[in-house]
Amino acid sequence: MIGIFDSGVGGLTVVKEVKKKLPGYDLIYFGDTARVPYGNKSAELIKQYALEDAQFLLSRGAKLIIVACNTASAVALDYLRANISVPVFGVIQPALQAALEMTQNNRVGVIGTRATVNSGAFQKCLLALQGPDNSIDNRDVQKPAFMRKRSVKNHSLIKKTKLFFQAAPLLVPLIEENYLDRPETARILKHYLQPLKAEQIDTLILGCTHYPIIQSLIEKKLKQVKVINSAERVSQELKDFLGHNQSIDRSLAKRREARFFVSDLTPHLTDIAKQFLGQRINLEVVEL
Repeated sequence: MIGIFDSGVGGLTVVKEVKKKLPGYDLIYFGDTARVPYGNKSAELIKQYALEDAQFLLSRGAKLIIVACNTASAVALDYLRANISVPVFGVIQPALQAALEMTQNNRVGVIGTRATVNSGAFQKCLLALQGPDNSIDNRDVQKPAFMRKRSVKNHSLIKKTKLFFQAAPLLVPLIEENYLDRPETARILKHYLQPLKAEQIDTLILGCTHYPIIQSLIEKKLKQVKVINSAERVSQELKDFLGHNQSIDRSLAKRREARFFVSDLTPHLTDIAKQFLGQRINLEVVEL
């Protein structure tokens, strides 16, 4: 069973992409809706929450885990890999690699929560890529011993790549309140994107799994900028991994079953979940 967790229901965008890339695989999802958002929490608390989320998924039969939360991926990924024994995938490295492969002017923007932006995780990953070896060795970047090396574009170009960050703390609550077509959302989004436009980025990483919901709005405001959906990229990373690790792939049930758990269920959460996943689902409440 593939386990996926997020601080809320934004990680359902990852579920959606995994279902596209790996149809038929059993999935279990946990959204920590009682403690969302993680983006304004301390690093130690984020690590504690992430470990509790992962342990819940393991207790329900998960054989590998996707951290479908950029904040937890940025702050707690190494901590999780040191404390649980199954493969753990984060959403930062796949998105950054995609951006490096797509950028033409080596100016890449990232929007995310404050915790993601302040974590230094993207910079750490980029610095590892800017080393002497013209490949990504994930053990140097994020220490997952199970991942294979991947080739990247010309090393001299990687060395020239610059990252530009913008914290966007208001976007998650606006998305979860379904304020997608409100003028205030458009104004706030313009405010967040303007500094990145001024830096003349040609590629933007959506550093939160909520943001694919407003990807079309972002693309309208950043014409000619390529937008990277981290949910799509980590799903491809998982598919590649399973293709090279047949024993793990064989251990995963493929009965097309999926269960969805949350730590708190509010009246409108089911509607929000449908918005993220594209279908109505049964949300089960569980206390960690």
